[in-house]
Amino acid sequence: MNQNSFSSGSGSAGLVSSKCHEAKKSERGYGHAIVAGVERYPLKITKNMGKKRVAKRSKVKPFIKIVNYNHLMPTRYGLELDTLKSVLTVDSFKEPTQREDAKKAIKKLFEERYNSGKNKWFFTKLRF
Repeated sequence: MNQNSFSSGSGSAGLVSSKCHEAKKSERGYGHAIVAGVERYPLKITKNMGKKRVAKRSKVKPFIKIVNYNHLMPTRYGLELDTLKSVLTVDSFKEPTQREDAKKAIKKLFEERYNSGKNKWFFTKLRF
């Protein structure tokens, strides 16, 4: 499963879930994608910081939303997250509690990826 990276505007990057939603099949009148991304990026860490401060500065705040295909700007970057597809579903938007559970699961995935040191470009703000 390959998620494509995109810019959702305002300097944030996101991942498009590989499920496609056409206009005819859903209650929305347009084709759309389910998107997960970083709302608040981790802060810079230096080597003289303690473990507690590093842990606090390494936190990531995710977002999930449904975005019209016309508002997506694809990039050349890609990111592999195997469990993202199972976490992000249309059902996760039906109730606020399901949405919060999905955000917590995505936060855990993003923080694991950030702490492993992979895909550093994803955890930095987009500069235009």
